[in-house]
Amino acid sequence: MLRCIYPGTFDPITKGHEDLIRRASKLFGEVVVGIADSKRKGPWFSADERVAMAREVVKDLPNVRIERFSCLLLDFAKQQEATIIMRGLRAVIDFEYEFQMAGMNRGMNPDVEVVFLTPSEKYLFISSTIVREVAFFGGEVSRFVHPVVADALKKQVEERKRDER
Repeated sequence: MLRCIYPGTFDPITKGHEDLIRRASKLFGEVVVGIADSKRKGPWFSADERVAMAREVVKDLPNVRIERFSCLLLDFAKQQEATIIMRGLRAVIDFEYEFQMAGMNRGMNPDVEVVFLTPSEKYLFISSTIVREVAFFGGEVSRFVHPVVADALKKQVEERKRDER
C-alpha cells in the first residue's frame, strides 16, 4: 500500500488543501496529513486547533489521517512508514521553493519520493495567508474554507481585534 505524507502548516486548512487531500486519497492507499507545529511562523491557530479543523474537514475520507509533527519532515515520513511526500503547487513561485526542497529531501533520503499536485483551477489563487487577511478585514471567506474553519476564523479575528485594543 502506498502511503503518502501531505505536510504543511494548514493555518487554516483551505478548500485548496481539501481538494488536494481528496484527490490524493484516490491515488494513494493512505494519506497522512502532517500538520507542522511551526511555532516560528506565528500561526493564528494552535497545532491542536489546526488538527481538529482538518479532521472535521476530511472526516468522510477513511484512508486519510491527520497527525501533528514537530520534527524534520523526513523523520516524520519514516515514523509514518511513508515513502512519498506530496506537495501542492499553485504557481511558479511555489515550484521554485518546492523544487529546491524536493532536491534537499532526495539528497537526504533517496528512498522518499516527492510528488506534486496542482489544485483545481477554482482553488489556484487560495492560500491560508490570503484567507486570514480577507477574514481579518471582514471579507467573506466561506467560498474558500469549510464552514467549521470559517467559524473558527471569525472567532480568531474577534480575539485578535479585541487584543489590539
